[in-house]
Amino acid sequence: MRSNLSRLVGLLLPFLALTAVAAAAEPGRPNFLLIVADDLNGGDLGCMGSPDVKSPHIDRLASESINLRRMFTPAPTCSPLRHALYTGLFPVRSGAYPNHTMAHDGTRSLFGILRDRGYRVGLQNKSHVAPAASFPFEVISPDADDVAAFRRFITRDARQPWLAVFASSDPHSPWDRGPRNLYDPARIKVPPYLHDNAVTRRNLAAYFAEISSLDRQVGDCLAALDAAGQRENTVVVFLSEQGSSFPYGGKWSLYDTGIRGAAFVRWPGRIRAGSASDALLQYVDVAPTVLEIAGVDPRRIDTGCPDAEGQRGFDGKSFLPVLLGSSDRLRDVVFAQHTTVGINGYKQPYPIRAARDVRYKYIRNLAPENTYDIAGIHRGEIIESWQADARDNPALAARVAWLFRRPAEELYDLEADPLETRNLAGNPELGAVKSRLSSALDSWMRQQGDKGMETELAAPSRQPRAAGRTEKSELKERRGKKS
Repeated sequence: MRSNLSRLVGLLLPFLALTAVAAAAEPGRPNFLLIVADDLNGGDLGCMGSPDVKSPHIDRLASESINLRRMFTPAPTCSPLRHALYTGLFPVRSGAYPNHTMAHDGTRSLFGILRDRGYRVGLQNKSHVAPAASFPFEVISPDADDVAAFRRFITRDARQPWLAVFASSDPHSPWDRGPRNLYDPARIKVPPYLHDNAVTRRNLAAYFAEISSLDRQVGDCLAALDAAGQRENTVVVFLSEQGSSFPYGGKWSLYDTGIRGAAFVRWPGRIRAGSASDALLQYVDVAPTVLEIAGVDPRRIDTGCPDAEGQRGFDGKSFLPVLLGSSDRLRDVVFAQHTTVGINGYKQPYPIRAARDVRYKYIRNLAPENTYDIAGIHRGEIIESWQADARDNPALAARVAWLFRRPAEELYDLEADPLETRNLAGNPELGAVKSRLSSALDSWMRQQGDKGMETELAAPSRQPRAAGRTEKSELKERRGKKS
C-alpha cells in the first residue's frame, strides 16, 4: 500500500511542480518592457517636436501609446534617477541621492517584488544601481546591441511573465555613435535654450546621431517582441531619462529641460493609442503602477526603507487610472533634488531643491554663496566657446554667468516663460505662490529626512566607491544569475 502510494506521489510530483509554477506565474499577467534612454532631453525626438531628429521607431511607439506629457524625474543625474524609478522612493529617503550611488541595505525594488510574484526579471546594458541584493535582476547582456540575448530572455519560458529593462547608453556623451551622415551641423535647428555657434552645432549633430542609434535599438527590441508574438500581452514603457549634457541642456539642473521627460506607455487593447495626459507624474510612480498592472497591490508593499515619519510604503502612487483614461490627475506638486558632491570635477557643494505645480516652479539653491562648478557643463569646448562669444554679447554673458552662480530662490511662471529665463522670486504679486511651493518643499524635505547642506556633505557615504564597491563589481556578481 505504502509502495503504491509512493509510486503515485512520484508520478504526481512533476505535474504538481508544473502546476505550482504555472499558478505562481499566473498566465495572462502582462509582460513589461521598460526602455530607458540615457541623457536624452525629452523634446529631442521627432514625436516631441524636434524638426531634425530622426527617431521613426520611437515615434511609432509614441503613436501607439499614451503620451504622459508631464512626467518628471526626481533628480537630474542617472544613478539617483534609476534608483527612484526601480524603488518607487525619492532619492534622499532611499539613500541613493548623489550620482554613482547606492540605496540603503534592505531597500526593495521592482525587480525583487515581481520576482517573488513569479516574474522573470532582467536588465540589459546600463545598471547604475546598487547594492545587488536590492536589485536582483538577471543581466540579459551588458551590450545594448545584443538583440539575440534580449530575444532569448523574452522567449525562454512561455509560461512565465517577465520584466525586461532595456537601458541604453545612448545618447550619453561622448557622442561617438550613430549615423552622422543624417545630420548636417549647418542645417539643423538649434533649440532656443542653447547658444547657436559652430561648436554647439557640431556637437548637437553628433548628439542627434546618437539619438538615432538609440532609436535603432528600440526598433530592434520592438521587432523582437513582435516576432515572439508577445506584443499584445506586453506593456511597453519608454522614458527619456533626464536632459542632455549641454549647458542648459538640462542634466545637472532642475529646470524643465533637466527633469521633464518624454514618457510613453503602450498596452494594446487597454490603453488608447494616440491618447495623452497632462497629469503631474514622477518616476517614483512607475513602480507602483507596474505592480498594480501585474496584480500586486502597491499599497501593501513594505519597501524596506522607512521615511522620516516611519512610513514604509512607496513615495510613488499608481497612475493606472491615468493610463486607462479614467482620470487625468495624480499629484498637485512634483519635487526634485540635485546633489553636486560626488559629481566628477565638482569644487564646492551646491545643493538644489525644487517644487513644481502645473504652472509654477520654485527652486531653492541652498548654497548661493558658493560657485556651481562641475566638469560636465562648466568645462570643455562647448562652454568655452560660449564664454568666448560672450565677450561681445552681454545677454549671453549673463546667461553663462547664471550657470555658475544663482540666487537663493528662483520662481518661474512656466506658462509665460517655459524656458525659465525670468526669475520672479522677488515679485510681491507672486508672494503667495512662492510661499505655497516653499512650504510644500519644506514638508517634502522633512518627510524624506533631507537636512539640506548636512545631507549634501554626507553624499560620499552613499557612493559605492567610498564603500569599496563599484558598478563593475556589481555587474560581475550578477552575471550568470537567473531569476
